[in-house]
Amino acid sequence: MGGQVSTQMEKRKAISTEKKTLCDLQQGCGKEFPGCDYRPPDRKNWMSGLNPEKVHLNKIVWPGTHDSATNKIGIPFVSRPFAQCQSLSIYHQLVRGTRVIDIRVQEDRRVCHGILLTYGVDVVLNDIKKFFSETQSEIIILEIRTEFGHEDPPEFDKYLEEQLGEFLIHQDDHVFEKTIAELLPKRVICVWKPRKSPQPKPGGPLWSGGYLKDNWIDTDLPSTKFESNLKYLGEQQPVVSRKFFYRVENTVTPQADNPVLCVRPVTGRIHGYARLFITQCFSRGCADRLQILSTDFIDEDFVDACVGLTQARVEGKV
Repeated sequence: MGGQVSTQMEKRKAISTEKKTLCDLQQGCGKEFPGCDYRPPDRKNWMSGLNPEKVHLNKIVWPGTHDSATNKIGIPFVSRPFAQCQSLSIYHQLVRGTRVIDIRVQEDRRVCHGILLTYGVDVVLNDIKKFFSETQSEIIILEIRTEFGHEDPPEFDKYLEEQLGEFLIHQDDHVFEKTIAELLPKRVICVWKPRKSPQPKPGGPLWSGGYLKDNWIDTDLPSTKFESNLKYLGEQQPVVSRKFFYRVENTVTPQADNPVLCVRPVTGRIHGYARLFITQCFSRGCADRLQILSTDFIDEDFVDACVGLTQARVEGKV
Protein backbone atom coordinates (compact mmCIF):
# COMPACT_ATOMS: atom_id res chain seq x y z
CA MET A 1 0.00 0.00 0.00
CA GLY A 2 2.78 2.38 0.96
CA GLY A 3 4.58 1.63 -2.29
CA GLN A 4 1.47 2.48 -4.33
CA VAL A 5 1.05 5.78 -2.49
CA SER A 6 4.69 6.63 -3.11
CA THR A 7 4.35 5.79 -6.80
CA GLN A 8 1.28 7.99 -7.13
CA MET A 9 3.03 10.87 -5.42
CA GLU A 10 5.98 10.54 -7.81
CA LYS A 11 3.59 10.41 -10.75
CA ARG A 12 1.79 13.56 -9.68
CA LYS A 13 5.12 15.32 -9.15
CA ALA A 14 6.25 14.34 -12.65
CA ILE A 15 3.02 15.66 -14.18
CA SER A 16 3.32 18.93 -12.26
CA THR A 17 6.94 19.32 -13.34
CA GLU A 18 6.11 18.70 -17.00
CA LYS A 19 3.18 21.12 -16.96
CA LYS A 20 5.50 23.77 -15.53
CA THR A 21 8.10 22.99 -18.21
CA LEU A 22 5.64 23.80 -21.00
CA CYS A 23 4.34 26.87 -19.19
CA ASP A 24 7.89 28.20 -18.73
CA LEU A 25 8.75 27.45 -22.37
CA GLN A 26 5.76 29.43 -23.55
CA GLN A 27 6.57 32.36 -21.29
CA GLY A 28 10.15 32.37 -22.50
CA CYS A 29 9.62 31.78 -26.22
CA GLY A 30 6.14 33.12 -26.84
CA LYS A 31 3.81 31.72 -29.46
CA GLU A 32 4.39 33.89 -32.51
CA PHE A 33 4.98 32.44 -35.96
CA PRO A 34 4.29 33.48 -39.57
CA GLY A 35 0.52 33.82 -39.91
CA CYS A 36 -0.19 33.71 -36.18
CA ASP A 37 -2.31 36.87 -36.36
CA TYR A 38 -4.50 35.60 -39.20
CA ARG A 39 -8.11 34.79 -38.38
CA PRO A 40 -10.23 33.24 -41.14
CA PRO A 41 -13.38 35.33 -41.63
CA ASP A 42 -15.41 32.15 -42.16
CA ARG A 43 -14.02 28.95 -40.63
CA LYS A 44 -16.65 26.86 -42.36
CA ASN A 45 -15.20 27.96 -45.71
CA TRP A 46 -11.60 28.71 -44.78
CA MET A 47 -10.09 26.87 -47.75
CA SER A 48 -12.31 28.81 -50.11
CA GLY A 49 -11.21 32.01 -48.36
CA LEU A 50 -7.56 31.30 -49.17
CA ASN A 51 -8.34 30.91 -52.91
CA PRO A 52 -8.50 27.26 -54.07
CA GLU A 53 -6.46 28.10 -57.19
CA LYS A 54 -3.49 29.10 -55.01
CA VAL A 55 -3.69 26.45 -52.27
CA HIS A 56 -1.59 23.38 -53.05
CA LEU A 57 -2.32 20.36 -50.87
CA ASN A 58 1.29 20.17 -49.72
CA LYS A 59 1.05 23.76 -48.39
CA ILE A 60 -1.86 23.05 -46.07
CA VAL A 61 -1.52 22.64 -42.31
CA TRP A 62 -4.57 20.45 -41.76
CA PRO A 63 -6.45 20.92 -38.44
CA GLY A 64 -7.58 17.49 -37.33
CA THR A 65 -9.42 15.80 -34.50
CA HIS A 66 -8.38 12.69 -32.57
CA ASP A 67 -11.06 10.00 -32.08
CA SER A 68 -13.42 12.31 -33.92
CA ALA A 69 -16.75 10.49 -33.49
CA THR A 70 -16.78 10.10 -29.72
CA ASN A 71 -19.12 12.97 -28.83
CA LYS A 72 -21.86 10.52 -27.79
CA ILE A 73 -19.81 7.44 -26.93
CA GLY A 74 -20.66 5.26 -23.95
CA ILE A 75 -23.08 6.22 -21.17
CA PRO A 76 -23.29 9.90 -20.15
CA PHE A 77 -21.59 10.62 -16.78
CA VAL A 78 -20.69 6.92 -16.43
CA SER A 79 -18.39 5.59 -19.17
CA ARG A 80 -18.38 8.59 -21.54
CA PRO A 81 -15.79 10.68 -19.63
CA PHE A 82 -13.26 7.86 -20.04
CA ALA A 83 -13.50 7.75 -23.85
CA GLN A 84 -14.94 11.03 -25.12
CA CYS A 85 -12.32 13.03 -27.04
CA GLN A 86 -14.67 15.43 -28.86
CA SER A 87 -17.82 17.21 -27.73
CA LEU A 88 -19.02 18.21 -31.22
CA SER A 89 -20.62 16.14 -33.96
CA ILE A 90 -18.62 15.52 -37.13
CA TYR A 91 -20.72 18.13 -38.94
CA HIS A 92 -20.05 20.81 -36.33
CA GLN A 93 -16.35 19.94 -36.25
CA LEU A 94 -16.20 20.52 -40.00
CA VAL A 95 -18.10 23.79 -39.65
CA ARG A 96 -15.59 24.85 -36.99
CA GLY A 97 -12.75 24.23 -39.45
CA THR A 98 -11.62 20.63 -38.88
CA ARG A 99 -10.35 19.03 -42.07
CA VAL A 100 -8.96 15.67 -40.88
CA ILE A 101 -11.35 13.17 -39.31
CA ASP A 102 -10.23 10.07 -37.36
CA ILE A 103 -12.85 7.29 -37.20
CA ARG A 104 -12.55 3.81 -35.63
CA VAL A 105 -15.11 1.12 -36.45
CA GLN A 106 -15.94 -2.44 -35.50
CA GLU A 107 -17.40 -5.32 -37.47
CA ASP A 108 -21.03 -4.07 -37.48
CA ARG A 109 -20.00 -0.60 -38.80
CA ARG A 110 -20.56 1.07 -35.46
CA VAL A 111 -18.00 3.62 -34.32
CA CYS A 112 -16.07 2.59 -31.23
CA HIS A 113 -13.25 3.60 -28.92
CA GLY A 114 -11.83 0.46 -27.39
CA ILE A 115 -14.77 -1.52 -26.00
CA LEU A 116 -17.16 1.43 -25.90
CA LEU A 117 -19.64 1.98 -28.74
CA THR A 118 -21.57 4.86 -30.25
CA TYR A 119 -23.59 5.51 -33.42
CA GLY A 120 -23.10 3.85 -36.80
CA VAL A 121 -20.57 5.13 -39.33
CA ASP A 122 -23.51 6.19 -41.53
CA VAL A 123 -24.01 9.10 -39.11
CA VAL A 124 -20.45 10.23 -39.81
CA LEU A 125 -20.84 9.95 -43.58
CA ASN A 126 -24.18 11.78 -43.56
CA ASP A 127 -22.60 14.62 -41.57
CA ILE A 128 -19.81 14.85 -44.14
CA LYS A 129 -22.26 14.90 -47.04
CA LYS A 130 -24.34 17.56 -45.31
CA PHE A 131 -21.22 19.70 -44.94
CA PHE A 132 -20.32 19.19 -48.59
CA SER A 133 -23.82 20.24 -49.64
CA GLU A 134 -23.34 23.57 -47.85
CA THR A 135 -19.81 24.33 -49.11
CA GLN A 136 -18.06 24.32 -52.47
CA SER A 137 -14.27 24.23 -52.07
CA GLU A 138 -13.52 22.48 -48.77
CA ILE A 139 -11.50 19.26 -48.99
CA ILE A 140 -11.13 16.82 -46.10
CA ILE A 141 -9.06 13.78 -45.18
CA LEU A 142 -11.22 11.00 -43.76
CA GLU A 143 -9.29 8.24 -42.00
CA ILE A 144 -11.31 5.14 -41.10
CA ARG A 145 -9.66 2.20 -39.39
CA THR A 146 -10.80 -1.00 -37.76
CA GLU A 147 -10.31 -0.54 -34.03
CA PHE A 148 -7.72 -2.72 -32.29
CA GLY A 149 -9.26 -5.96 -31.06
CA HIS A 150 -12.11 -5.87 -33.58
CA GLU A 151 -12.78 -7.45 -36.95
CA ASP A 152 -13.13 -5.56 -40.22
CA PRO A 153 -16.70 -4.74 -41.31
CA PRO A 154 -17.58 -7.03 -44.25
CA GLU A 155 -17.16 -5.41 -47.68
CA PHE A 156 -16.55 -2.06 -46.04
CA ASP A 157 -14.54 -0.72 -48.97
CA LYS A 158 -17.53 -1.19 -51.26
CA TYR A 159 -19.77 0.50 -48.71
CA LEU A 160 -17.50 3.57 -48.56
CA GLU A 161 -17.37 3.77 -52.34
CA GLU A 162 -21.17 3.59 -52.54
CA GLN A 163 -21.64 6.28 -49.90
CA LEU A 164 -18.93 8.74 -50.98
CA GLY A 165 -18.28 7.81 -54.61
CA GLU A 166 -18.96 11.19 -56.22
CA PHE A 167 -16.68 12.96 -53.71
CA LEU A 168 -13.73 10.54 -53.60
CA ILE A 169 -10.30 11.76 -54.72
CA HIS A 170 -8.57 8.67 -56.13
CA GLN A 171 -5.28 7.40 -54.75
CA ASP A 172 -2.55 9.14 -56.76
CA ASP A 173 0.88 10.46 -55.74
CA HIS A 174 0.41 13.50 -57.99
CA VAL A 175 -2.42 14.74 -55.75
CA PHE A 176 0.05 16.19 -53.26
CA GLU A 177 1.31 18.72 -55.81
CA LYS A 178 -2.12 19.82 -57.03
CA THR A 179 -4.19 22.77 -55.94
CA ILE A 180 -7.63 22.45 -54.40
CA ALA A 181 -9.12 23.88 -57.60
CA GLU A 182 -7.49 21.12 -59.65
CA LEU A 183 -9.11 18.45 -57.47
CA LEU A 184 -12.62 19.86 -57.33
CA PRO A 185 -15.42 18.78 -57.52
CA LYS A 186 -13.88 15.80 -55.69
CA ARG A 187 -13.76 16.60 -51.99
CA VAL A 188 -12.43 13.77 -49.81
CA ILE A 189 -9.25 11.73 -49.48
CA CYS A 190 -10.56 8.59 -47.75
CA VAL A 191 -7.86 6.49 -46.08
CA TRP A 192 -9.18 3.01 -45.22
CA LYS A 193 -7.07 1.00 -42.76
CA PRO A 194 -8.47 -2.52 -42.33
CA ARG A 195 -6.82 -4.99 -39.97
CA LYS A 196 -7.07 -8.12 -42.15
CA SER A 197 -8.93 -7.22 -45.33
CA PRO A 198 -6.93 -6.24 -48.43
CA GLN A 199 -5.54 -2.70 -48.52
CA PRO A 200 -6.97 -0.27 -51.12
CA LYS A 201 -5.22 -0.59 -54.48
CA PRO A 202 -3.19 2.15 -56.23
CA GLY A 203 -5.37 4.28 -58.48
CA GLY A 204 -8.55 3.24 -56.70
CA PRO A 205 -11.06 5.50 -54.96
CA LEU A 206 -9.73 4.72 -51.46
CA TRP A 207 -6.23 5.37 -50.09
CA SER A 208 -4.16 2.72 -48.29
CA GLY A 209 -2.89 3.13 -44.74
CA GLY A 210 0.65 4.05 -45.75
CA TYR A 211 -0.58 7.41 -47.01
CA LEU A 212 -1.35 8.63 -43.48
CA LYS A 213 1.39 8.08 -40.92
CA ASP A 214 2.16 9.18 -37.39
CA ASN A 215 4.25 8.21 -34.38
CA TRP A 216 1.82 7.59 -31.57
CA ILE A 217 3.30 8.19 -28.11
CA ASP A 218 1.08 6.75 -25.37
CA THR A 219 1.73 8.98 -22.36
CA ASP A 220 -0.07 11.33 -20.01
CA LEU A 221 3.04 13.49 -19.54
CA PRO A 222 2.61 16.71 -21.56
CA SER A 223 6.23 17.79 -22.01
CA THR A 224 7.26 14.22 -22.89
CA LYS A 225 4.62 14.13 -25.62
CA PHE A 226 5.46 17.66 -26.82
CA GLU A 227 9.18 16.87 -27.18
CA SER A 228 8.52 13.47 -28.75
CA ASN A 229 6.25 15.09 -31.32
CA LEU A 230 9.02 17.53 -32.23
CA LYS A 231 11.61 14.76 -32.40
CA TYR A 232 9.60 12.53 -34.74
CA LEU A 233 8.48 15.47 -36.87
CA GLY A 234 12.10 16.52 -37.29
CA GLU A 235 12.90 13.07 -38.70
CA GLN A 236 10.41 13.49 -41.57
CA GLN A 237 11.08 14.89 -45.02
CA PRO A 238 9.74 18.39 -45.85
CA VAL A 239 6.10 18.27 -46.94
CA VAL A 240 6.99 19.28 -50.50
CA SER A 241 9.09 16.10 -50.80
CA ARG A 242 6.62 13.65 -49.25
CA LYS A 243 4.07 11.45 -50.94
CA PHE A 244 2.14 10.73 -47.76
CA PHE A 245 0.46 12.71 -44.99
CA TYR A 246 2.17 12.90 -41.59
CA ARG A 247 0.16 13.65 -38.47
CA VAL A 248 1.19 15.12 -35.14
CA GLU A 249 -1.30 14.73 -32.30
CA ASN A 250 -1.32 17.45 -29.68
CA THR A 251 -2.86 15.11 -27.11
CA VAL A 252 -1.97 13.10 -24.04
CA THR A 253 -3.70 9.93 -22.92
CA PRO A 254 -4.98 8.73 -19.52
CA GLN A 255 -2.88 5.92 -18.08
CA ALA A 256 -4.09 3.03 -15.95
CA ASP A 257 -1.50 3.71 -13.24
CA ASN A 258 -2.83 7.21 -12.61
CA PRO A 259 -6.00 8.01 -10.62
CA VAL A 260 -7.06 10.63 -13.20
CA LEU A 261 -8.59 8.54 -16.00
CA CYS A 262 -11.04 10.98 -17.61
CA VAL A 263 -9.90 12.25 -20.99
CA ARG A 264 -10.64 15.97 -20.71
CA PRO A 265 -8.56 16.88 -17.64
CA VAL A 266 -5.66 14.72 -18.84
CA THR A 267 -5.51 15.98 -22.43
CA GLY A 268 -6.01 19.49 -21.08
CA ARG A 269 -2.40 19.34 -19.88
CA ILE A 270 -1.20 19.87 -23.46
CA HIS A 271 -4.29 21.21 -25.22
CA GLY A 272 -3.42 24.90 -24.95
CA TYR A 273 0.08 24.57 -26.39
CA ALA A 274 -0.64 24.11 -30.10
CA ARG A 275 0.63 27.60 -30.96
CA LEU A 276 3.72 27.00 -28.85
CA PHE A 277 4.30 23.77 -30.78
CA ILE A 278 4.19 25.60 -34.11
CA THR A 279 6.56 28.24 -32.74
CA GLN A 280 8.97 25.53 -31.63
CA CYS A 281 8.77 23.92 -35.06
CA PHE A 282 10.25 27.14 -36.46
CA SER A 283 12.80 27.45 -33.68
CA ARG A 284 14.03 23.90 -34.23
CA GLY A 285 14.01 23.94 -38.01
CA CYS A 286 11.16 21.53 -38.73
CA ALA A 287 8.28 23.86 -39.62
CA ASP A 288 8.51 22.78 -43.24
CA ARG A 289 7.61 19.26 -42.13
CA LEU A 290 4.39 20.13 -40.30
CA GLN A 291 1.30 18.93 -42.16
CA ILE A 292 -1.52 17.51 -40.00
CA LEU A 293 -1.96 18.74 -36.44
CA SER A 294 -4.69 17.00 -34.46
CA THR A 295 -6.24 17.61 -31.06
CA ASP A 296 -8.92 16.54 -28.62
CA PHE A 297 -11.90 18.87 -28.06
CA ILE A 298 -11.04 21.12 -30.99
CA ASP A 299 -11.61 24.84 -30.57
CA GLU A 300 -11.48 27.91 -32.80
CA ASP A 301 -8.01 29.02 -31.71
CA PHE A 302 -6.52 25.66 -32.72
CA VAL A 303 -8.13 25.94 -36.16
CA ASP A 304 -6.96 29.54 -36.54
CA ALA A 305 -3.36 28.56 -35.76
CA CYS A 306 -3.35 25.91 -38.49
CA VAL A 307 -5.13 28.13 -41.02
CA GLY A 308 -2.83 31.05 -40.20
CA LEU A 309 0.30 29.04 -41.00
CA THR A 310 -1.38 27.71 -44.14
CA GLN A 311 -2.14 31.27 -45.24
CA ALA A 312 1.47 32.28 -44.62
CA ARG A 313 2.70 29.38 -46.75
CA VAL A 314 0.29 30.15 -49.57
CA GLU A 315 1.31 33.81 -49.57
CA GLY A 316 5.01 32.93 -49.59
CA LYS A 317 5.71 34.35 -46.14
CA VAL A 318 7.62 31.22 -45.04
